[in-house]
Amino acid sequence: MREIVAELPWWVKWVAVPVIALVVFGGLIATVVGFVIGLLFKVLVFVALVGGLIYVVRKFMSSSSSRSDW
Repeated sequence: MREIVAELPWWVKWVAVPVIALVVFGGLIATVVGFVIGLLFKVLVFVALVGGLIYVVRKFMSSSSSRSDW
């Protein structure tokens, strides 16, 4: 296999083969990339919502504790 690839011109190894791979596996690659980006977005939304919840609870707890001092 290495002998076959070694005999090919550079443009076949570095241009034609990757283009063929993208054409054949392009849908699969797009699906995987879309899934990963969607998952990262959901993780970011989850972290933001949990952070906001913690902020609101701490703000509420600190204001309720200062009211009990009165």
